[in-house]
This record gives sequence, C-alpha cells and structure tokens, in this order.
Amino acid sequence: MSITRLVIGRVLSSLVTLVLVSLLIFSVLEILPGDVATRVLGRDATPESLATVRERLNLDDPAHLRYLTWFGNLARGDLGVSLISGRRIVDILGPRIFNTLLLSLYAFLLYIPLATLPALIQAIRRDQAVDHAFSVVTLVLLSVPDFLLATMLMIAFVVMTPLFPAMSLVDGSSTIGQYLHAMTLPAVTLAIVMAVYAVRMLRDNLIEVLNSDYIRMAELKGVPTRRVVWRHALPNALVPTLNVTALNLAYLIGGVVVVERVFSYPGFGSLLVDALQLRDLPLIEATVMIAAAVYIGANLFADIGAILLNPRLRTA
Repeated sequence: MSITRLVIGRVLSSLVTLVLVSLLIFSVLEILPGDVATRVLGRDATPESLATVRERLNLDDPAHLRYLTWFGNLARGDLGVSLISGRRIVDILGPRIFNTLLLSLYAFLLYIPLATLPALIQAIRRDQAVDHAFSVVTLVLLSVPDFLLATMLMIAFVVMTPLFPAMSLVDGSSTIGQYLHAMTLPAVTLAIVMAVYAVRMLRDNLIEVLNSDYIRMAELKGVPTRRVVWRHALPNALVPTLNVTALNLAYLIGGVVVVERVFSYPGFGSLLVDALQLRDLPLIEATVMIAAAVYIGANLFADIGAILLNPRLRTA
C-alpha cells in the first residue's frame, strides 16, 4: 500500500469520525430532559421569549431535519448566532481562538525541550542518580492537578516573586510583549502538565532504541555519540510518543479551560464554560464541535507522523 493511500485512508476515517461526533453532540443536547427552549431560557421565561427561541432554533421541525440543516451550515462555515448576545458565533470565537492558539503555541514550544531534554538525559544516564532524580520529579508532577500546579506557580511568581501578573488579561490592543508577559505562567503550567506524560514514555523508548543492534553498529563504526542520539535514536523513539503528543495537542484546546480560568485568560476554554453557564445552545454546539475537530485532527497528525517516521509502515 502506498503512503498516499495510507494518508488518504486516515483522512477519510477522520472525516467519518467527525460526522459521527457531530451526530452524537446534536443527539445528546436533543435528548436532555425538558423542552430545548425552556432549558435555554429557564423556567421563568415568558411565552413570547420561548416562541422566539423555538423559531430561531427551528424547534418545530423534526430533529433529523434540524440536524441536517445545522451540519450543512457547519460544513459551510456558518456557525449560527448566539442566543445571548445576538452576535455571529464566528465573531465571538475569532478572538478567543486566536488567544488560545497563541497560548497553545507558546506552551508547545516550551513543551518540546521540557519533554525531550530530561528524557535524553535519563536515557543516556539511566539507572544513575540523575535518572532517579528526574523520575521522582516526574512522578511528583504527575500527581499534582493542573489547577494546583497553576496555583503554586502563581504563589511563587506572583506573590513571592512578583514577576508576572496574577490575571492574564489581553485584548486586541495588547502588544506582542504584553501577550508574552501575560501568557508565560499559563504556558509554563500547560507545558509542564503535558511534558510529564511524555518524558517517561520517551525515556523508555530511547533506552530500547539505544540498546538496538543498529545503534550498537553505528557506535562500533565510530559515529559520534551526539549524532547517534540525535540522528538515529531520537527520531525512532519519537514514533510511539506521537500519540501522547497528539493527546497533548488536543488537551491544549479542550482541557486548557482550567488553566485559563485560574489565570483569567480570555481563551477558547473559558468561552466554552461561559456558554455552558449561559445555556447558549448554538455556542455550545460550535465550541464542542471545534474541540472535537481539534482532537480528531491531532490524532490524524499523529497517525500521519507515525507513517512518515516509520519505514515499516511506509513499505508495508
């Protein structure tokens, strides 16, 4: 099977999964107890406001027609209008997604060295004191919830050493320097949370690869240790770790809500919480679908990356 057919198969499978997820999201919101309009506006809503919501959401139409209409609009990029603010959801999501993407990029850039360097040191110095020290630190950080880690960093770098703001508030008028200053603590929190899951796996993979025959042959031929590690061992050890990285990428979009809440960062995750609290149904559907699309896309990225990095998959 050619690599092109493998990639196309993964892409088609991801698209089918996304359609099934959209059907699940619509169905879950549909089968909740009570009338949709009443759930949105509450029990104290007037008959006129309930009628307005039913008309805007086409609640008089059968469920399958409403799903097809909603999914068709979604496929065209029309996410609808917020019930609370009356604004187009695209306009609401734009700045929030931009903020979260900046935070995610910053966190991911920090995540790469935080996950790679400790694993390399542990693999090269395995069963030595530095390996045991990193293992203890990793286990401790694994046991710390992300909100507690964020609070500890806030105490350390806001209260005890006031280097960063307690509230990471940014808007369209903020400069790049202001963005970086406001995002540092949330990004460090996210990077640490992601890295501790990858370090242990990457360490074990590196040890296995470093003990393989072709690595020993390269060392016997006089290839420098640094080149053996960076050019041969690390790329092969990264393949199993790609799945963890894909989950971390999905976490950056969907699971970032806790960190954004702790630091009051105006991102995508906090918008999802606001939509749930306000029972803004179109906004809930749009945000959950985007989070699901990112999760599926991250796993697609991991599958394609594994195909490109693993010669056995390319030549199967």
